[in-house]
Amino acid sequence: MAINLIMEYKMICIDMDGTLLNSKHEVSERNKKAIKEAIEKGIVVAITTGRIFKSAKIYADLLGIETPIVASNGGFIKEQDKEEIIYKSALTYDQLKVIDSVIKKHNLNVYYNLYNGIILEKTLNENHAYKQTNRKAKRNEDKITILENVDVDKAFKENEGDILKAICIENENIDALNRAKKELREIEGLEVVSSWSNNFEVMPKGTCKWSGIKQLAKILGIKENEIICIGDSENDLSMIQNAGFGIAMGNARKDVKEAAKYITDNNECDGVGKAIEKIVLGM
Repeated sequence: MAINLIMEYKMICIDMDGTLLNSKHEVSERNKKAIKEAIEKGIVVAITTGRIFKSAKIYADLLGIETPIVASNGGFIKEQDKEEIIYKSALTYDQLKVIDSVIKKHNLNVYYNLYNGIILEKTLNENHAYKQTNRKAKRNEDKITILENVDVDKAFKENEGDILKAICIENENIDALNRAKKELREIEGLEVVSSWSNNFEVMPKGTCKWSGIKQLAKILGIKENEIICIGDSENDLSMIQNAGFGIAMGNARKDVKEAAKYITDNNECDGVGKAIEKIVLGM
């Protein structure tokens, strides 16, 4: 596989789960080191994730770097320590009502993402990553807002313009999950993707990781062919296919690997760090 080492890349966009993070939700020292060295070369590194902004910010802080965060699959962009929102793409009240009706029809579990928290009609499992994160948080401002047992119709109205996506996660009812995903994909105005085989995420049509990256690149004056994107899942396909240099993780889905220009090691073996070392640092 030929690699263009002549091109001067100016931005690296990195997925989190299954890519930057290992199975213990940790960032390896090799990944941290490679990212910091890329930034020292003047390259912009952007965390690009399906997670909400506040969750992604925690890991950006752990990296010890200042980075733009493309959160909620491209639906929300903000630098981690600045107040200004760079970009936001929210679902309308009518879209939320349609999504909610399909999800209830198939009896699925769902929550709705704000940039700093989630809304759900039920109670969030105590083992959920967001609750685990909150238990570890040292400051209240670092905690993710979890609005449980709410009247979602009321919440949709009160938070109209701020709900970025809906996400369904099912570990047992997979057939119903796939039926609902297919049904929602047939509804005009919605974008539906998965980050794992047991979930799907719903955003406004046209919202994807690549659309968010393009918004950020335009503001920074970076050309599309000057961007490297690294990912592993279906929701990473848009950025892998369109980036100047798309990199698939060794643990990536087959279609992501087929779309990539380069396949690195898996997320348990410093795949991100190794890719940056080779493509950007020339090591």
